[in-house]
Amino acid sequence: MFRKKKIVWLLLLPGLTGLMMFYVIPFFGGVYFSLMDGSFQNNFVGLENYRQIIDNPMFQMGMKNTWELSLLCAPVIWLLAFILAAMLRTLREKSTAFRNILLLPYLMPSSAMLLIWTLMFDYGGVINRLVVEMGFERVLWLEGDALRFPIVLLYIWKNVGFSVVLFASALAAVHPSLYEYASLEGAGWWTQSFRITLPQIMPTAFLVFVLAWVNAFKIFKEVYFIGGAYPTEAIYTLQHFMNNKFAKLDYQDVTTAAYLFALGVMALFAMMYASKAVRSPNT
Repeated sequence: MFRKKKIVWLLLLPGLTGLMMFYVIPFFGGVYFSLMDGSFQNNFVGLENYRQIIDNPMFQMGMKNTWELSLLCAPVIWLLAFILAAMLRTLREKSTAFRNILLLPYLMPSSAMLLIWTLMFDYGGVINRLVVEMGFERVLWLEGDALRFPIVLLYIWKNVGFSVVLFASALAAVHPSLYEYASLEGAGWWTQSFRITLPQIMPTAFLVFVLAWVNAFKIFKEVYFIGGAYPTEAIYTLQHFMNNKFAKLDYQDVTTAAYLFALGVMALFAMMYASKAVRSPNT
């Protein structure tokens, strides 16, 4: 047994070495770097960098928009993925084609997706034509505050398929007899989904929500492609702030902003896991 454990550690050694070199050591090195002034002498300034970043209005705007977009995208992705997975469960073998369609945006190159999206939401695009057909005025979707809508819609479309697959794998483990008994008692589809399915797959549902929230923080690429380095205030994210500071070689500001954001994310997930532990103390 001891020999098998040594072999396992030996096999894990290359991956652990890369993890230490490219993630763990740079993480703690960045903490040290954020406490220096970045001058030639590299003087220690303590938390002064953090105070300056917190008082920076661009950082405040980027942090606010990042959290708002994540709070909007994550719950919508979770709820939509659960409903779609529950609907696909009723199709059984016929659901394979629909699952492939849902996963297609996840597999497509981002450049192709963004090109299609900009053409659809262009002033003369398909979406505006539908708006005109319904009797409304055309909207400049790719400018101003309206740009937030296509960005959020794009991100939901791109990421909901992966969450559907996770939900579908969990739904496959739910025993069919539970649904048969519920049908005999007169329970409809909505009742079965939220009274039987969801409680049975709660660990997977929590995982999907965590992953959806983490992925929601990665919305920068889509926003940068459509809005550029300095987009409208409605979609200016924290990644824009960090990217622009990096272009100006303000490395202290980049690392400080990154660690402030990391503290916020860790606090959020700590509260989520704590609430989960309170609700299910036996798990």
